Amino acid sequence: MALGANTRTVLGILLRSALRMALLGIVIGAAVGFVVTRLMRDLLFGVRAGDPITFAGVAVLLAAVTMLASYVPAGRATKIDPMVALRYE
Repeated sequence: MALGANTRTVLGILLRSALRMALLGIVIGAAVGFVVTRLMRDLLFGVRAGDPITFAGVAVLLAAVTMLASYVPAGRATKIDPMVALRYE
């Protein structure tokens, strides 16, 4: 904001950064989960190993929770006066 960005731009940058980290975790977690479900095939009841609907549902839920959890801190970051932040650093 000290360099001319508006609050909407700062909010977008912070939310995209949080979502990028979450998506990386979701991709890694889905890959590990897919392998683990193959190993635990006999313990799963009512769900096929590697069920795409379950994996997609969990990924969407985690992405939504990430966006909700990062919106409050990102909103607070847009309300900070740039001069106060620069002096603090």
